[in-house]
This record gives sequence, structure tokens and C-alpha cells, in this order.
Amino acid sequence: MKYLFLALLLVTASAVIISCGTTDNGRPMKEEFALVEKYCGNCHLTPEPAQLDKATWKNRVLPAMALRLGLEVWEGVVFARNEPGKITHGEWMKIEAYFDSLAPRKLDHRKVQHLPESSWAIFQLQTPLADQRIATTTMVAFEPDSPALFSSDGETGTLRKWDLNLRNMESVSLPTPASFMSFDVNKQAVLTCIGNMMARDNNQGSILTYTKDNQVFQPIATEVNRPIHTSPIDANRDGKMDYLVCNFGHEQGGLYLWLQKEHHQYERILIKGLSGATQTIVGDFNADGWPDIMALFAHADESIWVFTNNKDNSFSSRRLLRFPAVYGSSSFQLVDMNDDGLQDIIYTAGDNSDHSRILKPYHGLYIFGNRGNFNMEQIYFYPINGSTKAIAKDFDLDGDIDIATIAFFADLNKKPEEKFLYFENKSTKDGVCSFTTHAPPLAKAGRWICMDVADFDGDGDQDIVLGNFSKGFLNEPGTPTNWNTRTPFVLLENKVK
Repeated sequence: MKYLFLALLLVTASAVIISCGTTDNGRPMKEEFALVEKYCGNCHLTPEPAQLDKATWKNRVLPAMALRLGLEVWEGVVFARNEPGKITHGEWMKIEAYFDSLAPRKLDHRKVQHLPESSWAIFQLQTPLADQRIATTTMVAFEPDSPALFSSDGETGTLRKWDLNLRNMESVSLPTPASFMSFDVNKQAVLTCIGNMMARDNNQGSILTYTKDNQVFQPIATEVNRPIHTSPIDANRDGKMDYLVCNFGHEQGGLYLWLQKEHHQYERILIKGLSGATQTIVGDFNADGWPDIMALFAHADESIWVFTNNKDNSFSSRRLLRFPAVYGSSSFQLVDMNDDGLQDIIYTAGDNSDHSRILKPYHGLYIFGNRGNFNMEQIYFYPINGSTKAIAKDFDLDGDIDIATIAFFADLNKKPEEKFLYFENKSTKDGVCSFTTHAPPLAKAGRWICMDVADFDGDGDQDIVLGNFSKGFLNEPGTPTNWNTRTPFVLLENKVK
């Protein structure tokens, strides 16, 4: 969903020191590094050659970056216009030499600390009746306090509601496919309709409230640039519901607040004008009684920010974490992993639909420990190719936090079990996390692009629904489509209770 700029290996939680590097014959590349820092580090973290292999830099990423810098590219060859104030052809050749000299021929993939166990663990598979269409599910969501769940179809934009027995109760048409469904304090459903899934700016998206009793859609916002996530918030504490909208966009985008005025009219307020706005979490992070925002941006300058409410419809910003542009940030969650009263960050990296469509050793599940005032330190990493989302809950009801993950861009040829993993928490003490990783045999049941968690059957434990987007987006040549392509979703029924 994103287009790549350039990338850097993240060594610490929020900052990294980069060496200028030397060639094989020991010649320092200080001048070349200075140019990379000047032209590439202007929009995101200064790139590190070791993040990608030589061929990917040369054939995919650098030509894309050249276009961003105003150069001309023809069949992979870069031409400079030599305009005053612009990068020259000589400078560009030095940048190319920097990456060609220092990048590896092949990425070194990390070994997994502990291989996942092939087991259902605490879950039991439930499936709806097979659909007649190719499954292109873009959204799944449990309805609060109700034995019902929703799904949205990417081909038709249809919103469907399913009962406890996974029978389709009703279907309604949306203007475009839904990418997210949230619920406000009154359990009013809010649908985020993406517009067009293609990676280009368009204003076909919309935000709608859904009245389940009579299937009426009330628009909050229309002509939105590729929105993918909406969070209800009463930003000014006036009793009227406002909405945070992540306009992922492409070249343009940003995080916006739709502030509700009189007669259900809305004023759009820009919070941060940065494309790739992906997800928000609302909370009172400074304990002053006003709702604040934490947000993930996952395009070019990938980062997690906290926005503190100024109590006048504006917010002050602070960047908590910053990631390389090649990471493909995909989700985050706040949870107290070690029971110290501080919220830690669970983060996934793995969106892999850009110029560098290769398996990457830094894709996976991260945990950043909160050392106070949201000063974050990485305390855990588990490599998962193409990791898409993580949800943390006490799934086994033993008093600690477990984690479920999905990976849409998993290693489908060699490690298809990565598509869903369950991390059973064994201990989290002194900044050390220990999990037993389970890989339920789901590889042939579908390909998971979305996930939700709730006590669906009301028995006191947390169930999981996985949405199946079964076609396309195959990065590796020769990948067999050997998974179910007809079932829109599967339910992992928790059998602890």
C-alpha cells in the first residue's frame, strides 16, 4: 500500500548512528555518504545500504528515488537535467556508487530464536459456508456485546453480517470496500471506506456511520483520500462525537480530525500532514482529563507520534519512535506487558508491496518497553516475514498478555505457517520477554490480511477472526496458490473456557 523511498537499519528504538562506510579496498566514502544524507535523509531516516541487497537498490529503489529528486529515468538508466539548485548527474553517480559498494549481494536472514510449534494450542477452527466468489476480504470486525461479526468484500464493496453459527444474516452495499470498522461509546458502528486500494491519490473514500436496525448509512466525510482507519473521539469534550481519520493517501495524506459542529456538520482539522497515516489510539496519555492521540505513520517517514490535546481543537506533537522507510510499518498496540503500570508498544513491520518486494530479516513482531513518559526501548523482536498485524490479549486466561499475529506477505513458499502465529506468554520480567510460539495448521485455509479479537460466543475468553484476501500480491516467483480461495474468513474459537 505504500511506495518506498530509501531505508535504514534500525538499531535502537528511536535513533541510530550511521557510519559512512568504506569500500572493499578500505577507501572511506565520506563524500558519498554526505550526499546520501543530504538528498535521501531529507525526508526520512538516512538510508543504510545493508538494509537491501545490491540488485534491489540498483534496479528498484534507486530509480524510484531518482524520480523523487527530479531526475529522469529511462529503462533503469538515470539522467540528470543539471538544473540550478538540483542534484547533478555526478552527485547521483556517487550516490549509486555508495549503495553498490556497501550493500550486500544477499540479505542475511536472522535465525528464529525458537521455531513455532505446529499445534492448535487453545483454538478450534470454525468456517462459514464456502463462498462462490474469490475471497477478497478487506475488513473483519466483531460487533460489541453481540454474537455477530461483519466482513467487507474488496471486489464488490459488500458489507455482510454473520451470526454465531457463521451464517450470512444480511448484506448491504457500500460505496467502496471497507478497510476498518470501529464502534463509539454508544456502540454506533463507523465504517472507513478506502475508495480505491491502488497506491495512488484519489478522493473516493468516505467515512460512514451505520445504523444496524434499519441499515441506514450517514456520511461523516466524503471525497477522502484513501482513508484506512477511523477512531471516535470527543476531542473538545462537548458531548458530540468527533472522528480521527487516517488518510493514508499516496503522495498526499495525513491525520485529520473531523470535529462535529451543530446539526451533524463537521469541520476538518489537520493534525499532521504526512502521508501514510495508518492507525490511531485514543487515550489520556498525560493524565489531564483530555483525550490525546497516538498515531502510526507508515509511508516514507515511518514513525509513531503522540499528540497531546491543547484543549482548543489543536494538538502538540512528539515523535516516540522512528523507523526506516523500508520497514513497512503495519500496526501497533498499547499494552502493559510487564504489569508495571506503564503502557508498552507492540509494533509490527511487514508491508511489502513497494519497490523492494523481497523477504526482509527485520520484518516481524517488536515490543518496545516504556521506561517512563513513553521513552521507549526495544525489548523483544521475533522475525516474521511480511508481518501485518498484532493483537495482544490474555488469550489463555493465565494473567499475562499473549499475542496473535498475521502476516499477509509471509514467506509463502518456505514458511507459510507464518501467516498466523500465536505467542503464548511465559514470562516478561526485567525487560525480557519469553513466549512459546504456536503455528496452528492454517496455511491452506486462506491468506490473512485483517484480524479482530473479541469474546464472540460470550463464554469468557477471546476468539479470533481472520479475513482471507486470497488473490494477487505475490512477490515471490512461482508461489503456488494452494490455499482456500473461496472462504471469506475463518474463526479461531478459543476453547480455554
